[in-house]
Amino acid sequence: MNLTADVLFVLLWLAALVLTFVPMVPATLVIWGAALLHEALVGFSELSRTDWAWLIGLGLLAMTLDNVAGALGAKRYGAGRAGIWGAVIGALVGAVVLGPLGILVGPFLGALVAELIAGKTGRDALRAAWGSLLGVLGGVLAKLLVHVAMGWLVIQRIF
Repeated sequence: MNLTADVLFVLLWLAALVLTFVPMVPATLVIWGAALLHEALVGFSELSRTDWAWLIGLGLLAMTLDNVAGALGAKRYGAGRAGIWGAVIGALVGAVVLGPLGILVGPFLGALVAELIAGKTGRDALRAAWGSLLGVLGGVLAKLLVHVAMGWLVIQRIF
């Protein structure tokens, strides 16, 4: 046990949990980096290959959830192909143009506009857009839970 390495991991992990809510910031990579830094400081002695496999798998799950949640939410609420693509494109454009607010507004507006262009009624397009917003929020919550699990896995090994 190396107290400096342990505390450093915990601080970086807590920072990554906060960064989970900030779009375009790779919080999952921060957790991976914190675990790698910790292991480098303790001579790669506390995390096993199985632990690393779990960390990598959970990290990939978090990234997947982050990238597809809005589209899945839109689909669940009746969006067609246009609405799903609109949500994905809206998330990317929104995050770049509006920053943190864009990750919520972008998928919603993207799905709404795409469904209206595709010929859906205003009510159906609004329902699909609402689904994309719920999907994004659900994706952030799911990603947060995965990030908690990643940190907890490491904390169990180092303390």
